[in-house]
Amino acid sequence: MDREGAGVDIGGATAPVVAVVGVVGTLLSALLTQRAADHSRRREQERTEQVRERRRHAQELRACYVALNTSARQYLAALTDQLHALGREEERRVVRQRLAEARDQYRDVYAQAQMRVPERVLGLAGDLNRDLGVVYGMVRRLDDGVPRAGDTRAAVQTGIDAQWGRLRRMRCEMRADLGASRADSGR
Repeated sequence: MDREGAGVDIGGATAPVVAVVGVVGTLLSALLTQRAADHSRRREQERTEQVRERRRHAQELRACYVALNTSARQYLAALTDQLHALGREEERRVVRQRLAEARDQYRDVYAQAQMRVPERVLGLAGDLNRDLGVVYGMVRRLDDGVPRAGDTRAAVQTGIDAQWGRLRRMRCEMRADLGASRADSGR
């Protein structure tokens, strides 16, 4: 009888242990599910923040590109106006002022771009900046009546035309960097 009594005692003790293990398992399962859900939410929030940061960066870069393109165009237009105003005293003062303002604006935008744009765009912008300075120097010396050898209206016009070409190449690179050229290829 001892064997049967012992068997009953073990069987009677097993049921509560199984019940406790079941409850603990259920509670642990709920806890693990909650931790997994929390981890998933944190990962999703991190991904969302990364997407926001990339968008913000892209918007800032786009704004920088727009400002650089716009200011370079205005600078080139002002150089062209100054070239056409040479010899017309009544126009020169107003056009000279516009050129000074366009140049100052361009220099400010270019300085900001130097800190933001990728190297391949910065290289093109640097070349444009240097050559705009050369053209500016020629047109100013002509305007002041102290030209150097090679400073002619034709040389200034050739320089301006070349800078429009540089600006187009730079704009194409900026558009490619922003993904605009990919959008064009689907049309």
